[in-house]
Amino acid sequence: MRWYRRQNRNGQILISDIHCWGLAIDKDGDIYVSDIKEHLVRRWKIGDDYGTIVAGGHGQGNDLNQLDSPTYIFVDEDYSLYISDSGNDRVMKWMIDATEGIVVAGGNGRGNNLIQLCNPQGVSVNQLGEIFVADRGNDRVMRWYKGATQGIVVGGYGRGQESDQLNEPYDLAFDRQGNLYVADAHNCRVQKFEIDNDVKPRSAAVS
Repeated sequence: MRWYRRQNRNGQILISDIHCWGLAIDKDGDIYVSDIKEHLVRRWKIGDDYGTIVAGGHGQGNDLNQLDSPTYIFVDEDYSLYISDSGNDRVMKWMIDATEGIVVAGGNGRGNNLIQLCNPQGVSVNQLGEIFVADRGNDRVMRWYKGATQGIVVGGYGRGQESDQLNEPYDLAFDRQGNLYVADAHNCRVQKFEIDNDVKPRSAAVS
């Protein structure tokens, strides 16, 4: 649906008959929508009647050309897509016109290790290529430096209601100062975390 800012009473249906979950818009105004039932992401250019599959589309699975229940998505300045591939407990990067994706976070099975994710949801990428993921099943937000083999926890230290805890975070966003805001779903609140940019990742041995 689209609502115009000054005429917000009647919405306009842009896309129908899709099991939509995540939504992103690139700098050209093209719309990207994840279809959690068909396990793919489609792009609609302005004036399109039918969307184009830009990620997944080869059935449900864990191969590099497949997705499993994709949820939130993020598109960067180079039109690369970052997709929370929730059923595969990983974040995938699909570059423009790519036929398969690259695992950029998680992808080492479901778990709470620093090399793992559990049902990832909201995803955002900053100008340095650092990936932030709402790791819903682990009640935390993870930061994955570009090219890192493991992430670090930047928000949420155990399930709970304390100021440093989360309970099934779903989405996240940043303000201009780089502060992190998290939709803390089961605590019915939005949490704010200050991000320490001086923290650097430790190396990890992946077995």
